[in-house]
Amino acid sequence: MNKKGLTSVRKMFLRCMSTVLPCLMVLLGTSAGVSADEADAKRILKAMSDYVGAQKSISFEFDATLEVVTKDEQKLALASSGTVTLNRPDKIRMTRKGGFADVEMSFDGKTLTLLGKNLNLYTQLDVPGTIDHLIDELKDTYQRPLPAADLLLSNCYDALMLDVVDVKDLGSGVIGGIECDFLAFRTNEVDWQIWIAQGKRPYVCRYVITSKRISGGPQYTVQIRDLKTGGEVAATDFSFKNPTNAKKVELKDLKGTGDLPDHFIMKGDAK
Repeated sequence: MNKKGLTSVRKMFLRCMSTVLPCLMVLLGTSAGVSADEADAKRILKAMSDYVGAQKSISFEFDATLEVVTKDEQKLALASSGTVTLNRPDKIRMTRKGGFADVEMSFDGKTLTLLGKNLNLYTQLDVPGTIDHLIDELKDTYQRPLPAADLLLSNCYDALMLDVVDVKDLGSGVIGGIECDFLAFRTNEVDWQIWIAQGKRPYVCRYVITSKRISGGPQYTVQIRDLKTGGEVAATDFSFKNPTNAKKVELKDLKGTGDLPDHFIMKGDAK
């Protein structure tokens, strides 16, 4: 597309936004029955939490996008895909592959193994306990949160609703051909949106978190597909195998397995 074409597209986008946004603001700001909408949203979210928490076996594929904002205000989106398989209460396997990392995580109830496939390196940590405990340890102790970790908890409702100050039921939307209830929530730190499949299997189809404290409002998005439960889930060995003779290293030496590439330097980094 030439420069003139790009300019036309930008103008068309701005015209659309100038028309849609005022209407959307009126719709959200003046609709009746706000309390009922909030109650419905909480009920739908709780039903999802109860359904997911009750499943002893779950597997799904996901696509994730992590947005970062550079020092000169350019927004970049880092895309990856992966899989999750879990057996409650204490077994989980996760893979994530992007443009700079190919990672596999396995947990058998006692030992957590992180394998950098692209590096042929792995590390192991003793973290005995449940999946809920593992999620907390990865986030709080090791600063390595699982993708959309809150959604995997046995009671994700309480975790999601923590510090929420505003709730909206925005009707429905369609994700991957599946009709979903569309809900929006706000805290002082972030806004988040969630699309929950309607019907007897109310699982999360899309989850979007938007930062309110970072210029440019970067988002983290997870879209879930091909969800299976119970007997639909393929039998899985959650113990670590090492067919490639990967070298064991300390966690601090397992580089290139995080959310950001090694050549990205966070603001304030001494490098």
